[in-house]
Amino acid sequence: MNDHHPFEGEEHGALGDAEYERFMELAAEEGFDVEDVEDAIGEAGHGPLPRLAVVGRPNVGKSTLVNRIIGRREAVVEDRPGVTRDRVTYEAEWAGRRFKLVDTGGWEQDVLGIDASVAAQAEYAIEASDAVVFVVDATVGATDTDEAVVRLLRKAGKPVVLCANKVDGPSGEADAAMLWSLGLGEPHPVSALHGRGTGDMLDAVLEALPDAPKETFGGTGIGGPRRVALIGRPNVGKSSLLNKLAGEDRVVVDAQAGTTRDPVDELIELGGVTWKFVDTAGIRKRVHLQQGADYYASLRTAAAVEKAEVAVVLIDGAESISVQDQRILTMAVDAGRALVLAYNKWDTLDEERRYYLEREIERELGQVAWAPRVNISARTGRHMEKLVPALETALASWETRVPTGRLNAFLGELVAAHPHPVRGGKQPRILFGTQAGTKPPRFVLFASGFIEAGYRRFIERRLREEFGFEGTPVQISVRVREKRGRKK
Repeated sequence: MNDHHPFEGEEHGALGDAEYERFMELAAEEGFDVEDVEDAIGEAGHGPLPRLAVVGRPNVGKSTLVNRIIGRREAVVEDRPGVTRDRVTYEAEWAGRRFKLVDTGGWEQDVLGIDASVAAQAEYAIEASDAVVFVVDATVGATDTDEAVVRLLRKAGKPVVLCANKVDGPSGEADAAMLWSLGLGEPHPVSALHGRGTGDMLDAVLEALPDAPKETFGGTGIGGPRRVALIGRPNVGKSSLLNKLAGEDRVVVDAQAGTTRDPVDELIELGGVTWKFVDTAGIRKRVHLQQGADYYASLRTAAAVEKAEVAVVLIDGAESISVQDQRILTMAVDAGRALVLAYNKWDTLDEERRYYLEREIERELGQVAWAPRVNISARTGRHMEKLVPALETALASWETRVPTGRLNAFLGELVAAHPHPVRGGKQPRILFGTQAGTKPPRFVLFASGFIEAGYRRFIERRLREEFGFEGTPVQISVRVREKRGRKK
């Protein structure tokens, strides 16, 4: 047995040696390899992944590079600059290490010109990242816009890997070498389109990325105030709510070094506790965006959510729930943050609108029915006192750990009462499981065969009924036992 196991050092009741031994014996009895079990738990048990931003001016191949790194054609690529899309973060892996990729390929040029657009999208991406890949077109060389991004990168102080893209062969190496002049260190010659040189560049990325995010969450008692992202679509009342919350109780406003933005994070005392509200007030009027507004909102929201522990999603109760509302909710859930829903302008709704809003919530937001809900008025301050209990409930669930013994007793009863449907003459079974991590709760289930998505959702629903988890996503991964008989 290894001296180290994946449960060591975890908060809130790590498995002791005796319990770990019993757990691994159970795994062996069910035909699982010890290393396979430890790998599965290690994969599911990671905390927040380090974040890598891909920045650069338009048409240098950022989205092509993102597709190359994540190994699939997911980021939108077109020959013309200015292609927008909703998703801006992806999960990637290189040499056994996983990280999040923040893609800034989908910009739109604004009325102030290309420099302002590039600066804005780079600024938000850099803020949300631990390291940066700066993509430059080696066939064009360093432009004034590239120089402007370099100044931003120096100001931010994040590690930078310089990617000299569109180097399709040895003849382009000299073009790449010219980019030493940017003062960012060695240019890595790459062809994102053909894959040339991307491996060497990613090796440099792994050296630049921290093993774990620099963010220290407040739940350990040493990370400072709990961090709250106040998010929602434009003009939903975020600024009004922040101002109302701050009121006369604002503790301090601390300007963030390395950004050109006016907005700052707010330290606000609520319910006798100091909270840090991560600002998402948005791009100031100095940058007027046309079609790209939704993309910038996504990038800005992603940056805020990544910095926070809990997201308060503000929804305008007077308007129909929109696709954009749903996208923002999905972004918070996918990021694994605790979640509170706040319906604004509640005091302005008549009985008919309240009736139809309830129906909309049931129909459109069923996937987050587990999130605490508060009905508020940012303008009058109505029901603001309900926000703190909702935040505390969501964060407590986010950090909840279920003991392995109790979890397996629950799984045993569940599988006996509600077995997986028979498929192709076989009936896969959940054999045992463990909670691999918290923030959010992450479970690994070990099974005898493939577990369908519908049955996984059923397990999640019953886990919530049994253990609560109000206000937190629950992540479930399944490891299937490999076929026996290969070893003689």
